[in-house]
Amino acid sequence: MIKKAMILAAGFGKRIHPLTLKIPKPLLKIGKITLLCNTIEFLESFGVKEVIINVHYLGDQIIEHINKRKFNLNIKILKEEDKILDTGGGVLNAINHFSNEPFIIINPDTIWNIYYLKEIKLMENTFLKTKEAKCALLIVDIKKSFDKSLKGDFNLSNGLIGREKKMSFIYTGLQIIKPEVFSNLSKKIFSINIIWDELIKKNQLLGIKSNINFLHISTLNIYQSIVKKKLYTV
Repeated sequence: MIKKAMILAAGFGKRIHPLTLKIPKPLLKIGKITLLCNTIEFLESFGVKEVIINVHYLGDQIIEHINKRKFNLNIKILKEEDKILDTGGGVLNAINHFSNEPFIIINPDTIWNIYYLKEIKLMENTFLKTKEAKCALLIVDIKKSFDKSLKGDFNLSNGLIGREKKMSFIYTGLQIIKPEVFSNLSKKIFSINIIWDELIKKNQLLGIKSNINFLHISTLNIYQSIVKKKLYTV
């Protein structure tokens, strides 16, 4: 079973202004819980024992927030001091913490709930039994997104992800990946899309289809609508 995970929490959250001018996006609340704590509790429910969180923008607030709370897992925070390293660079900066074992990467701006536990277990089982796979993404049909402005990221064929033809699937913000895909990289600041595109060429990027309505805090209006209508279940 996969026991380690990384939460990407370094972003600026510019599309949520003015709320994120003073509060980092992962500390926005849904109900009585922050997006970040909701994500940590989700990972804890799955059985994760160690979590790395990268921070940059208003990172001290996140550090203080975590230090005030008790979780049944070990948390280490990596502060990107000078420059934000982007999604790929942030993971590469933390890669030594994951040895040679597959680990989870998760975005806290999706509203994770208990119904995702079954899907992440399916992801884990599929990934571990597919020897040639280097990464697996949880994706969802664009029709299931609350935010109707989102465009498709991928298409899915025979369990493999591509970027051809009609791209009708959205990345949910949850993946399982092997550390080896980050070896021999000279860049320090880069998007994880670079990794995905290379794996697509080699037929090594698995896609697991989610059946859950996708609630993602993408813009201020979307956040306010989700909170006002209490669409979340956490």
